[in-house]
Amino acid sequence: MTPDLKDAKVVVYGLAKSGLAAIRLLTRLGARVTALDARGAQALGDTARELEAQGVTLVTSPPPPGLLESQRLVVVSPGVPLALPELQAVRAAGVPVWGEVELASRFLPHVPLLGITGTNGKSTTTALTGELFARGGRRTFVGGNLGRPLSEAALSPGDWDALVVELSSFQLEGIDTLRPQGSAILNLTPDHIDRYADHAAYGAAKARIFKNQASGDFAVVNADDADVMRLAEAARVPVYGFSLTGRPVASAPVLAGLAVARPGGFGFTGVGEAGESFTLTNRALRGGHNAQNAMAAALLARLAGVSHEGVQAGLDSYPGLPHRLESVRVLGGVEWVNDSKATNVDSVLVALRAFTRDVLLIAGGKGKGAPYAPMVEEGRGKVKTVLTIGQDAELLARAYEGAATVHPCGTLAQAVRRARELAVPGDTVLLSPACASYDQFQNFEHRGDTFKRLVEEL
Repeated sequence: MTPDLKDAKVVVYGLAKSGLAAIRLLTRLGARVTALDARGAQALGDTARELEAQGVTLVTSPPPPGLLESQRLVVVSPGVPLALPELQAVRAAGVPVWGEVELASRFLPHVPLLGITGTNGKSTTTALTGELFARGGRRTFVGGNLGRPLSEAALSPGDWDALVVELSSFQLEGIDTLRPQGSAILNLTPDHIDRYADHAAYGAAKARIFKNQASGDFAVVNADDADVMRLAEAARVPVYGFSLTGRPVASAPVLAGLAVARPGGFGFTGVGEAGESFTLTNRALRGGHNAQNAMAAALLARLAGVSHEGVQAGLDSYPGLPHRLESVRVLGGVEWVNDSKATNVDSVLVALRAFTRDVLLIAGGKGKGAPYAPMVEEGRGKVKTVLTIGQDAELLARAYEGAATVHPCGTLAQAVRRARELAVPGDTVLLSPACASYDQFQNFEHRGDTFKRLVEEL
């Protein structure tokens, strides 16, 4: 049931992007909003002034005694742990505590929602699924943990035929009635060990995506991931899998259908028409990890009624997310690829698996202390040249000694110039730094945008 929040006292705890979107929705609904954040008005600057202009009361956390207990509702941003003592106390007092996505979903009751979670690949799969729905003729909102908070969709609920929403474990902790028509868990690897007691607790948060699914809904899971298959045992709806091998791990549940990768694409069994298949030739979806993302997105779309033609058109047209194996240009037979989002070694391993040979790797920056040996091994026979930049340049050079030719470049601009001199037709110049960017750039986006500008100027 859609709640009536006119004149209701509501606290929004946390003023990151989703918290601010929740405030916009609540003030539109006529609620009396108090904003709670660790930063004071001076630190919030223009944001504080805008909130005050909307009639929002700003309070610096921790909350004063009695504030939360006096509210009709408390809405938390994903970065605010629900295990905080003050939130546990307010729940015990009978005040509802919702995540921002739960609030938004209450005002989108008739729009089908497709929810996507997992440790890796959520953003790509969410953006790709949105593309498939749009190519299938659906007016589609794409957001959640990716880009636009779900509360933005709730401001104009009549504008949407479908909601494609990335859901983090933090967001899933805060749901109560949110019900995805289709849910997906892409993978599960250790993460957020600072917030969860153990890996099992992290997985349990992810599995909450199945919590409110009912008759007519469906789930999509990685059939090659034993942890995900164990989580899927909690689903009470038909479960469909995707697999790179065609040999799902031996675990419940019994799958209602399966997508299996094959050279140049993937095929379905138990979904759509007999023998239904798709081609996968888009450079933005290269690599095994993106084949998994594409299969998950295609299953979600087809099971939600998007046509085969719409799905294939979306797979072909998807532009990719910026800074994630982003093809910048092909110049003189050399492809230049921006993977600036690869700020750790594990991310570089994923990138390198997307290529078979002749890679000139630009790497370096502010290192995170992890050994570089795994990316050296993954690159054997593929990486022929390494161009080092930033603080960890010397450590990378030592790691690659005897495995590839190393060119110390210092700066990204010098690395691009040197790569232009060295590369020959058929080569790929890959910026996949394995490091944070803060030694030379504001963030990984700034680094990636700089790389793209330098390449376009060649």
